[in-house]
Amino acid sequence: MSRLDSMLRRFTAQRDGLNWAAEQIAELPGDVLDLGLGNGRTYDHLREILPDRRIRVIDRVLQCHPSCTPPAKDFLEGEAEPMLQRLAELGAQFALAHYDFGSGIKADDVAEAARLSPLLAQVMRPGGLIVSGQPLVGFKQITGPDTIAPDRYLFYRS
Repeated sequence: MSRLDSMLRRFTAQRDGLNWAAEQIAELPGDVLDLGLGNGRTYDHLREILPDRRIRVIDRVLQCHPSCTPPAKDFLEGEAEPMLQRLAELGAQFALAHYDFGSGIKADDVAEAARLSPLLAQVMRPGGLIVSGQPLVGFKQITGPDTIAPDRYLFYRS
């Protein structure tokens, strides 16, 4: 598979997974957490499909497209670990989280996801959903939409 085909497959899976997750949490109260702003495409999509939910974002730096910049009060700039700890201290309870941290080095990305999983668990509402590009630990993995290959995106219930 070419890198272009792989990227298109990832973007389609991400969109389909987020749309599915938004439907699944329709009756569950709570905000949304986007871990990894990047260019802001996913944040922009979350704003569109969940217009009545507050979306908090964590990333090391703010370098997204200007049209996808979260409000200052919702952007937590810095390393994920202290930002997740801060959210836990504030009593945050998210109904949906999208985990999209990654350097492209699989072993490092898997290790980081495992290290951050317990912190993420502290801020998830019971029954909340996590859509993730990396394997997480300590959550119940569930089956997402049929349109997504099992290895492409992962779905977890807290």
